[in-house]
Amino acid sequence: MEVKNPIIGQTNNAQGQGSMDRVRKKKFWNTQRIAIFAGGGALIAFIVYQLFFSDKRSKLNVEAEKLTVSAVSTGSFDEFIVVTGVVQPLKIIRLDAIVGGYVREKIVEGGSMVSQGQVLLKLENQNLKLNFLQSETEASRLVNDLQNTRQQLKVARFNIRRTLNELEFKIDQAKDTYERNQKLYKDKVIPESDFLKSKRDYELLVKQKEIETESQTYQEENAKMQIAQLEGTLLRTQRNVDLWRQTLDNLVVKAPVGGLLSSIDVEVGSNISQGQNIGQIDDLNGFKMRVAIDEHYVSRIFVGLGGSFEFNGKDHPLTITRIYPEVKNGRFEVDMSFPKGTPEGIKRGQSTPIRLELGKAEKALLLPVGGFFSDTGGNWVYVLDNSGKRAIKRNITLGRKNPEYYEVLEGLQAGEKVITSSYANFGDKEVLELK
Repeated sequence: MEVKNPIIGQTNNAQGQGSMDRVRKKKFWNTQRIAIFAGGGALIAFIVYQLFFSDKRSKLNVEAEKLTVSAVSTGSFDEFIVVTGVVQPLKIIRLDAIVGGYVREKIVEGGSMVSQGQVLLKLENQNLKLNFLQSETEASRLVNDLQNTRQQLKVARFNIRRTLNELEFKIDQAKDTYERNQKLYKDKVIPESDFLKSKRDYELLVKQKEIETESQTYQEENAKMQIAQLEGTLLRTQRNVDLWRQTLDNLVVKAPVGGLLSSIDVEVGSNISQGQNIGQIDDLNGFKMRVAIDEHYVSRIFVGLGGSFEFNGKDHPLTITRIYPEVKNGRFEVDMSFPKGTPEGIKRGQSTPIRLELGKAEKALLLPVGGFFSDTGGNWVYVLDNSGKRAIKRNITLGRKNPEYYEVLEGLQAGEKVITSSYANFGDKEVLELK
């Protein structure tokens, strides 16, 4: 009987089986490990790229169709501004009321041709009439006073002459008595008392004549002075009367010159104040341009500066002849004349754009005007790269400006393309991706 050892039996069995099936050696770079290492390497490479090599600038996708792209070019920079001019008569005569009153009659309407001296309005002012009558009354009173004073002087002269004549007669009588008594007294025919009395009577009359003569001279001088004063007062009063008469004449408003009564802003029954403007007359013998200019250019505008405008298909030159320095609402005005004559067919009130030259043309790098300037102040722009699919923010420096171009001083080159439309929707993005 055979006894089997279980352990030995198992060992022999395993060896017998191992002889039949060999154990395969496993590979280290299997598919799973390759995939893990490849993914890890790619992740590390992405992280390194993002940290050191990627474009970290802020970006924004925009639609290219909604943008305006302009090319930077080299050309002639004409420094000019475009302003608006209004055709006005060469001379405008304002009609201001010399006196006030209410309109009694309106004879001519606005838009009519008038001749010099033609009556336009008739005014009424009762106070002026009353003042005129009072002045006339005062003048009449002074005339009467002057006449009375002259009459009184004549009467006084007659009275003084009569008095002097009487005194001379009495003096002659007293002199005869005095001389006769003097002889009689020497002959001791009459007493001394009679002689002395006749002497005193004679001397008294002589003294009285001297006093009357002085009185006559004084009264004569006083009367002449009164007459001179009255004559001066009367002259001034008569002048006042004349002035009041002229004032009354001004109640009839007449055309100071001939021309077109372009406006007369009053109606019958309306009240007009002294000095109030009631209309104007245009002298149609010539025209000028009245131009409003932004106050920014006030230091660059001077008499003689030229400009031009287009009318009936032709360019016509203009020259500044007068500058009005007063600034209203940020603008000041100038007058411009036509050095080569007024264009035929031009009419008062027409407005037209005028090209006002501020300097001579110079060669420069030019960037077309656009809405970008209001968003950047001209300090930076978006410049397209060579692909035309991306626009990158770039700092620039701009110089002068005209209605068409900016003068580029730094930051751009001829041929580069710039987005010149508004940047209002781009925020502070540094790169624009065009799609």
